[in-house]
Amino acid sequence: MALLTSLFAGVSGLKNHQSMMDVIGNNIANVNTIGFKGSRVTFSDTFNQFVKAGTNPTGSTGGTNSFQIGLGMKVNSIDRNWNQGTFERTGIVTDLALQGNGMFVLKSDGQKFFSRAGAFIFDASGKLVSPQNGAIVQGKVASEDGVIPPGNNLQDIVIDTNMKLPAISTSNISWGGNLKSNSDLTRTQEVMQRGNINSSALAVGDSTPALRVSVYSEYGQEYKLETSYTKTAANVYTLNWELLDSNGDAVVPNGAEVTSGTIANLTFEETANGSWELNAASKALFDDVNNRVNVPSNNIDLTFDGTILTQNSSTYTVSASADNNRTPNIVSGSVTVFDSLGTDHQVTLKFCKIDDNLWNWTASVPGISTIDGKAVNSQGTILFNPDGTIDSANISPNDPQLTFMPAGGAETTIIDLNFGEGFSGVTQTSSSSVVSALQQNGSPSASLSNMNIDQYGNIVGIFSNGSSKNLAQIMVATFNNLNGLISVGDNMYSAYANSGEPRISSLGEETNTTVQSGALEQSNVDLSEEFTKMIVSQRGFQANARVITTADSLLQEITNLIR
Repeated sequence: MALLTSLFAGVSGLKNHQSMMDVIGNNIANVNTIGFKGSRVTFSDTFNQFVKAGTNPTGSTGGTNSFQIGLGMKVNSIDRNWNQGTFERTGIVTDLALQGNGMFVLKSDGQKFFSRAGAFIFDASGKLVSPQNGAIVQGKVASEDGVIPPGNNLQDIVIDTNMKLPAISTSNISWGGNLKSNSDLTRTQEVMQRGNINSSALAVGDSTPALRVSVYSEYGQEYKLETSYTKTAANVYTLNWELLDSNGDAVVPNGAEVTSGTIANLTFEETANGSWELNAASKALFDDVNNRVNVPSNNIDLTFDGTILTQNSSTYTVSASADNNRTPNIVSGSVTVFDSLGTDHQVTLKFCKIDDNLWNWTASVPGISTIDGKAVNSQGTILFNPDGTIDSANISPNDPQLTFMPAGGAETTIIDLNFGEGFSGVTQTSSSSVVSALQQNGSPSASLSNMNIDQYGNIVGIFSNGSSKNLAQIMVATFNNLNGLISVGDNMYSAYANSGEPRISSLGEETNTTVQSGALEQSNVDLSEEFTKMIVSQRGFQANARVITTADSLLQEITNLIR
């Protein structure tokens, strides 16, 4: 019987070392399987036969130990190594690698499976699936507004690759920038005339050539001021002036306003040095409050100054300049906005200084954007505090808006103009002037052009207009005991008796797991370790085979005793 015991012990060693080789072979076979987790085998001894039972010590004798002979060995456990595998970059958005203990949840024929292999694709119906068996990745699908629903109820992740976004009409523009506090006023304040009138070339009743000079209103609108001199008597002239629009057409008076006029009896007298200059009474006419261009409806208010004109028989050299040819102080910024049909329009915002800490603003769209072909603008004023911030109580009107009817059949577009508050919007300091739109909330219609997947499993659609929108979120499962899962092939596992129920959660802090898009987790099999184990298994197998051979030789000798 003793020889049979050693024989069967050797057989158990052969059998179980063969199991060890089977596990090693499977590990090596899957060294390049994505998401594969290698396994290991541990052994334990089996039943032990008592040869002699031990005894307790007595007062006069010592105790004795038990004598046991083992009856072989058995497989103690086959465990998976769930350590993290390395990542391989692929550049494919739907290739996903998990960092942490979570597992992808897949559904096939109504059953849930779990996997670390993230080589997924979108099928013809837009489902995110495993390409080898069509198992559908589970998660949560966003609403039409891009909102991921709360909770952990799982759905098939389905993305409509032909998805389109409707046009969104712009309803708000936020502006930012700075208006230089020590800037000159925008409106033209004075038109200066200088040069010489050729008296010999003009007969009584003749006029000098008309001069036109650009002048600007408080809102930075350009006008033309046309002037000429008519000779009414020897050395006596009348200044004629008329306000024209930027196209050269006469500005129509509004009520009692005066858009054209004269300054009569401008008389030249010879001075002691022989030159002919305007006399004191004529120079005083230019200071007369009634002899100024003041058109409130067009926000024009300027004076003439022709006091340095001369008259002689020399060449005619009269010229005019507005504020010594100063460039008007207009600070502007533009932004593209959209109507309800997604048609783009250009909105321009201009700021013009009218006094210390006080500026006009004008928001406008060109005539090509409106249904009647006429430009539309909205105007108002802004008062700044001494620290450079907007005085919100002195914005006129209180709720600045630009409203226009777009060409092409879209709805009326009403846009709130947000100038900000404090130092977060438009300010007035000594820094240079610059104004720009910080953001506008409209967009044209667009189609889905690309997708990204962030580290928390959010599938974000990128649309042709540059907008983005949440489309879905991938969920993961964690288990109390990963080694309780059973492999069902195709890189998938199923929950089993000792795995515990899956806990479905979002990626991130809840699961201590994140995902890397464009990468795959590789097998965590270590070839050097597996080959070392292979040698150990081989030697164990050889040694147990030697036990069987030796036991057989001893049995042979026993059988030979009867010869």
